[in-house]
Amino acid sequence: MNLNNLKGLNKELHLEFSDKRIPTRKGYGDMLVELGKTNKDIMVLCADLTESTQVHMFRDAYPKQFVEMGVAEQNLITIAGGLAHVGKIPFISSYAMFCPGRCWEQVRTIAGYNESNIKVIGAHSGISVGPDGATHQALEDIATMRVIPGMVVIVPVDYEQTRQATKAIAAHKGPCYMRFAREKTPVITTPKTPFEIGKAQLIKDGDDIALIGAGPFFYECLQAAMKLQEEGINALVLNLHTIKPIDKDAIVSAAKKCGCVVTVEEHQVMGGLGSAVAEVLGEHYPTPMRFIGIQDRYGESGPPDDLIKHFKCSTDDIIKAAEELMKRK
Repeated sequence: MNLNNLKGLNKELHLEFSDKRIPTRKGYGDMLVELGKTNKDIMVLCADLTESTQVHMFRDAYPKQFVEMGVAEQNLITIAGGLAHVGKIPFISSYAMFCPGRCWEQVRTIAGYNESNIKVIGAHSGISVGPDGATHQALEDIATMRVIPGMVVIVPVDYEQTRQATKAIAAHKGPCYMRFAREKTPVITTPKTPFEIGKAQLIKDGDDIALIGAGPFFYECLQAAMKLQEEGINALVLNLHTIKPIDKDAIVSAAKKCGCVVTVEEHQVMGGLGSAVAEVLGEHYPTPMRFIGIQDRYGESGPPDDLIKHFKCSTDDIIKAAEELMKRK
């Protein structure tokens, strides 16, 4: 499927569609090393998962700016709070299931309540973790983090956007949460693609139905848009990489233009991206919606591609939801 044939692509975003696949987590590790060259206030703390979270490169380059905490996630955030208090910029890294999952109360009180300049990084989120199974597949983290007052929540779409998001949250004053996946996923953005916290990206314009997503699953939106185009359906595709602060104007504009919205996420449909979009539309422009994501279930072990189909989050599932929803217009 040649996504370069998509009509209505936003040329200002300098997108590229190729076979290149890189894990989003590597974008985090690579940018940390780059930032460390000039910013000695950056500190990286990890809970015994340096290679999994790709911070081993930072550890090797700047050992005096790295702290291995061991399997002690609550201490991870506590030490980060102290470092932030004296002017450092701590990035704390672990599996999302354990941080923020295991230390949520500390994140809420130390990072959130104290408005600490702490960057919480959750790796291996979603069902695409695959064989690790339900205990390691964070499907609730967006919901639990976006309810913390003042917390920025970012779900980058690919390797390049993860690099840019890492740089952006390092410059942002205040607590931030960013989640990314384990598997190699398609790269669609480039170093020239702009990134701004809180500013959604209109990837493709359209007026029949709006597909809104974030994270690696976003690629499924693009494939769905391509197939819908072959059916004569012109889909608008919006990358909502920042769940909080949410881009209300972009969401309402998409809903007004298309009249119906499908949200796509690698997360529980309750409390995640879809819920955030529904909250905006419920207040500003009530619109028929369908939610693609995990439907009130725990994850399972299995190959990532099989799990995407099993949990009905595939391209075909998005297309089916779009076609059914359009009948209500």
